[in-house]
Amino acid sequence: MNALALHSQMLGMTMIMNFLCFLWILPSVWAVEEVLMDSTTATAELGWTIYPSQGWEEVSGYDENMNTIRTYQVCNVFDSSQNNWVRTKYIRRRGAQRIHVQMKFSVRDCSSIPNVPGSCKETFNLYYYESDSDVATKSSPAWMENPWIKVDTIAADESFSQVDLGGRIMKINSEIRSFGPVSRNGFYLAFQDYGACMSLIAVRVFYRKCPRVIQNGALFPETLSGAESTSLVAARGVCVPNGEEVDVPIKLYCNGDGEWMVPIGRCMCKAGYEAVDNGTICKACVSGFFKAAQGEHKCLQCPINSRTTTEGATNCVCRNGYYRTDSDPAQMPCTTVPAAPQNVISIVNETSLRLEWSPPQESGGRDDVVYNIICKSCGSGRSGCTRCGDNVQFVPRQLGLTDTRVHISDLLAHTQYTFEIQAVNGVSDQSPYSPQYTSVNITTNQAAPSAVSIIHQVNRSPTSITLSWSQPDQPNGVILDYELQYYEKNQAEWNSSLSRSQTNTAVIRGLRPGTIYVFQVRARTVAGFGRFSGKMYFQTMTEEEYNSSIQEKLPLIIGSSAAGVVFILAVTVVIIVCRSRRSSDRPDSEYTDKLQHYTSGHMSPGMKIYIDPFTYEDPNEAVREFAKEIEISCVKIEQVIGAGEFGEVCSGNLRQPGKREILVAIKTLKAGYTERQRRDFLSEASIMGQFDHPNIIHLEGVVTKSSPVMIITEFMENGSLDSFLRQNDGQFTVIQLVGMLRGIAAGMKYLCDMNYVHRDLAARNILVNSNLVCKVSDFGLSRFLEDDTSDPTYTSALGGKIPIRWTAPEAIQYRKFTSSSDCWSYGIVMWEVMSYGERPYWDMSNQDVINAIEQDYRLPPPMDCPSALHQLMLDCWQKDRNNRPKFSQIVNTLDKMIRNPNSLKAMTPLSSSVHLPLLDRSTPDFSSFSNVDEWLDAIKMSQYKENFSNEGFTSFDAVSQMTMEDILRVGVTLAGHQKKILNSIQSMRAQMNQITSVEV
Repeated sequence: MNALALHSQMLGMTMIMNFLCFLWILPSVWAVEEVLMDSTTATAELGWTIYPSQGWEEVSGYDENMNTIRTYQVCNVFDSSQNNWVRTKYIRRRGAQRIHVQMKFSVRDCSSIPNVPGSCKETFNLYYYESDSDVATKSSPAWMENPWIKVDTIAADESFSQVDLGGRIMKINSEIRSFGPVSRNGFYLAFQDYGACMSLIAVRVFYRKCPRVIQNGALFPETLSGAESTSLVAARGVCVPNGEEVDVPIKLYCNGDGEWMVPIGRCMCKAGYEAVDNGTICKACVSGFFKAAQGEHKCLQCPINSRTTTEGATNCVCRNGYYRTDSDPAQMPCTTVPAAPQNVISIVNETSLRLEWSPPQESGGRDDVVYNIICKSCGSGRSGCTRCGDNVQFVPRQLGLTDTRVHISDLLAHTQYTFEIQAVNGVSDQSPYSPQYTSVNITTNQAAPSAVSIIHQVNRSPTSITLSWSQPDQPNGVILDYELQYYEKNQAEWNSSLSRSQTNTAVIRGLRPGTIYVFQVRARTVAGFGRFSGKMYFQTMTEEEYNSSIQEKLPLIIGSSAAGVVFILAVTVVIIVCRSRRSSDRPDSEYTDKLQHYTSGHMSPGMKIYIDPFTYEDPNEAVREFAKEIEISCVKIEQVIGAGEFGEVCSGNLRQPGKREILVAIKTLKAGYTERQRRDFLSEASIMGQFDHPNIIHLEGVVTKSSPVMIITEFMENGSLDSFLRQNDGQFTVIQLVGMLRGIAAGMKYLCDMNYVHRDLAARNILVNSNLVCKVSDFGLSRFLEDDTSDPTYTSALGGKIPIRWTAPEAIQYRKFTSSSDCWSYGIVMWEVMSYGERPYWDMSNQDVINAIEQDYRLPPPMDCPSALHQLMLDCWQKDRNNRPKFSQIVNTLDKMIRNPNSLKAMTPLSSSVHLPLLDRSTPDFSSFSNVDEWLDAIKMSQYKENFSNEGFTSFDAVSQMTMEDILRVGVTLAGHQKKILNSIQSMRAQMNQITSVEV
């Protein structure tokens, strides 16, 4: 068969081709294809350019609707060295970066052609050529591989050997090839035949894009696929109306096949709106329904006794007479106050009382009902009833009882009382009415006296001890006498001795020298003995102590005339000492020199300054100077609440003459102390006594003239800050936590102004009272900050233990303690507060902490920590202490945050680089570059210099503000390059923020 016959056979084959052969493979439902050229839609000749003229031939055929279709065919298999080209018309790319070409073709099997030469082929080549305009001619571009770019050699999956003239044709091939990136305005396609007998039935040119879609509550725009088959093009999403971002950034990636994948972030309907239509719409809650918070959950019907006033409600308003507490969930029904307790039973036992009752019939719809006991004393006169004093004891307590019983003691004998038993619940304080109660009237009987509060030692000798004690707080009648029980400390209590006294003093004789005895006292009335007092320990003198004291007193008992001389000399000495204390103009005054030394420098006129008690030749003088002596009879120890370095820590009461009784904390010095231990113990009082600030623990006074030696301070109900936070994890608002931090900073500012360095600032050394006021305490590591230079420091001459996790690096390495090192410690305290008492640096060893800090590691932000607070922590942890903020600046910064709560809403993302060192050394410091081009060179992205310049990103300020859209706009399409540039920009922002904070 000759070539002409084969040609005709191909033509007939085309004319009878079934239309179904032209159906294109449907793409994924996620992909959208935009057609740039489709030869099957041509209504006239395609007019493609052919080379040589006797090569490809354009022929016509018909589809099933008898519409004309145009094809190209060639079959010069008997001629050797074939090189037949056909070139399409100019095709505009319309923004596409990757082009897809689908080809329908048939190829004759070379083996089915008689006498076919060896040059017969069953493949052809596909090429493309880019151009900004339609400039092609019959001879240009040249008909050779260069300047054309080869896409692929196309082979038929199936070739045919004969044609069924009955109207059916078989073995039509369909192949798709793609190429890119393309960047010019358009391109040409060319098909090269080099010895095949084939027909190019149809050619469709298209590009793919991802469609506009709503996913994860966000709308994503139509997005072109990338230049490479593996490219992922990021698209930013925008929340649907009334949706809010949950995780940012909100992204989808469009792959090379036009399919969306790798969703990142999401939006959810905000409070008052619910998702409908598969999350594509956020619809307002209808009347009678509400949604309290952002999320995927549906609107809920208003709970009982509540209603809404508008659509889109975030909560339901309680009806009149019903309430909800701040801690009640929004879906909880509104509740009301409880009724009064029922069936009260009272049992009187002398001056004690037991009350029992039944719960109220109506609890108000709540299960948090508790009871309060109001005690009123009603005397025999007509003055009416008055509230009971603080001396009445309630067990387990007076207010907030969860059980329906209480034991009341320490009432007055033969006295009428009224007790009101209130039932309250969580909403009682919101009601305008007083709680409902049931009252009971009782009269107490005769009772024994209460216990003696404390015993004093008046005098002692080797064989005797003279004691005195105060009358019981509640004698409950006339005291007939007192009984004193005593025994040696190392003996059993049952082996004790008893002594009676008609007064509140007694001399116990016949004791052994140098021996510690235990003493207890109780009072007796006609009703019998009261309880014994607490155990008190006193020691008799040794013979050596007694003889020494006699020798010291001997000169004072010589005679009356000699005594007069001694008196005159004593008065003279006192006058001289007083004058030396009060004269500020005498250069030989030791006290004046000391005061001048400590007030030199930059202190404001009239400003008080801290004086180190260790500079006194006699430390007891510092105690007398700065701490008030309290009579031990004014102190009543209630219970032991802890242990300190020198002894026990107790709670108790302090009642000084002319003042009301207050609750206090009492530090006691354990028995058997050395003089050095006594001095060190009292030095803290000498320090505290110099301070007067609402955020510094207040010293009430000391007991040094009796045993045991005591330091008495105000009582802080909530104890240490770290324990308090751990017990109340997550219970406070950010503003409350910032308020605590502000108080600590204010206290430290006061100490700094007094030239005092704390050296042990930590949450464990901050105490908290019932009003959440934080006060700096524990001054055991304190030292005076010398002011001899413009950069005052204190260099410890002692080794000692240092709290590594809280201490600045220069203080660890060089023992340089300053207010700046206290600032570092304050940053750690901030971290402890925001993490609710978590241990700084977790389980890292001290040496690991030191190494990490040296390598610029800083603690990451605690969970839900505002970025503004973490930035302040980072400022406190500056390596150069001169760059750390002053406490006055910290107080001002926290005040601004409190006045503008919105500044605390921005949270530091968990993926932030603050988990790394302050400046990530793996990325270059942008400040070392003079321009953007040098920066691009350093991060090995120099190929984009021209792109950045053309789009106007020529300064670091402009680059630092770039978003992912900007990076795409400058032509960075490779995902790896995008990530590298974006990470470097984020590092640049962090460096800029740090520089700005240092300048401020």
